Amino acid sequence: MTDPKKISIQDYTYLLPEERIAKYPLAERDASKLLIYGEGTIKEDNYKNITAYIPEDSLLIFNNTKVVEARLLFQKPSGGVIEIFCLEPHEKYPDITTAMLQKEKVWWNCLVGGASKWKPGLVLEKKIAAEENEISLSASYIEKKPGSFTVEMVWSPGSLSFAEILHHCGAIPLPPYIKRAVEEADKERYQTVYAHFDGSVAAPTAGLHFTEKIFADLGEKNILTDFVTLHVGAGTFKPVKSDTMADHEMHAEWIDVSKNTIQHIISNLDKEIVAVGTTSLRTLESLYWLGVMSRMQERDSKNKTLLQLGQWDAYEFDQYKISAVDALSSLLKWMNRNKLERLVTKTQLLIAPGYEFKIVKGLITNFHQPQSTLLLLVAALIGDAWKDVYEYALRNDFRFLSYGDGSLLWKNS
Repeated sequence: MTDPKKISIQDYTYLLPEERIAKYPLAERDASKLLIYGEGTIKEDNYKNITAYIPEDSLLIFNNTKVVEARLLFQKPSGGVIEIFCLEPHEKYPDITTAMLQKEKVWWNCLVGGASKWKPGLVLEKKIAAEENEISLSASYIEKKPGSFTVEMVWSPGSLSFAEILHHCGAIPLPPYIKRAVEEADKERYQTVYAHFDGSVAAPTAGLHFTEKIFADLGEKNILTDFVTLHVGAGTFKPVKSDTMADHEMHAEWIDVSKNTIQHIISNLDKEIVAVGTTSLRTLESLYWLGVMSRMQERDSKNKTLLQLGQWDAYEFDQYKISAVDALSSLLKWMNRNKLERLVTKTQLLIAPGYEFKIVKGLITNFHQPQSTLLLLVAALIGDAWKDVYEYALRNDFRFLSYGDGSLLWKNS
């Protein structure tokens, strides 16, 4: 078995010409090409026909996070522009939703473009005319942290939430590899049709292809659907710079899953459970390991820490060999003991070759960057066949990355 810590990212690369990166989405969401991989064979179709390749009674899990307008541009009195990219809430808030609902002011961990020109004590300000109000927003530099800055945002009218402030004052943060300015159409197209909970700085892009018509087709075939929430952070684009994965720090992301959804997953574990996007997959597999952790807490009365999944926990806990039913049932018991209707926590789970999948049988996903943790996840699911899949896509004019085409990949048995 592959030891994920010893993996060299150099072994997971391919040549991606710049012209193959989709700069814009197609006019119709479900017109994108679809590559289907299973049992060693590859074929292609269009997303509008995806239902034909999913067995009846399967369960599809979608990530219903919503991309927020996380890019804020401030002009200094001297005329220079400073860009503030809102990464995630300050640690003082228990979760993203709570932070997004803050009124009047909030602390946020941010990336700052032009940080060297922003001196402590200089308050950045901007005013925006929005509907009947004039919105006034100021940003103050609080402290520099490893990899980010803590910034205090203060605004009026104070009756608006921070999510509303971002909506009025910010811009959608397209990924760094889409080398063009954000356009009005991106507000709709860089968002799934089922996006609901504010919190992501990047879209769960596999879901961008789904339309109300596809959801209707799924229902007609008795294919079930459900939703989890994973708020995608900028770390999803974080390059792997270390020689081996042992020295790469995986980004942590917030997940939010209801008891009803966990019960729905348990009742369908004997069916084909398909994750729509790597974020949905990461959430589903994290639920299993959080269940294992809750089982361990049950046995050790002194161990009552909050459930939060670290980068390598899955590989260290694999010795326990707990079934998916037992793990998820234990997680539900833990939630009941703690009087929780929703599980809100962070996962840092790194899925790479050597990982054994516990819940997911299939993955719907776009084509990912060379030498990325997302490509490692694909390789964990289908093994070395990832090379065949990507070679086929390159040879047959598939469009790559966030606004590109996608694939339906079935786990190698």
